[in-house]
Amino acid sequence: MSRPLLSLAAAFLTAITVTLLTGCASAPIVYQSGETIKGDATWYGREQHGRRTANGERFDMYKLTAAHRHLPFGAMVRVTNLRNGLSVVVRINDRGPFGDSDRIIDVSSAAADILQMKRAGVIPVEVEVLSLPPPRKKKH
Repeated sequence: MSRPLLSLAAAFLTAITVTLLTGCASAPIVYQSGETIKGDATWYGREQHGRRTANGERFDMYKLTAAHRHLPFGAMVRVTNLRNGLSVVVRINDRGPFGDSDRIIDVSSAAADILQMKRAGVIPVEVEVLSLPPPRKKKH
């Protein structure tokens, strides 16, 4: 191939790549109070105790907190164990769970105790959004 054709091919591939990458960007997920989401829950505790969460605070396995991929920090949600009907209200302060797409929330050890889910490890849950924090002001 001649040099001009190689340059043209490289430019074409670059344009296609940029188009695909920007076209695949997803809009932020927006939740509303009262909305419910079903999926699996896991829990985390001792290994992460004292480490920084995604919102910058220290993880305390004895507090009623949870990790969610998209809900804003400070959102309050009710997590209900669909196997036994037990529920707990937790505050979102971390990101996760990562890996399995069926897992929608990681709850703290204290929340897992209330839900009676520690032995199972992974349980089906319903997450109800109770309240969302006020919108953050955008910096200019």
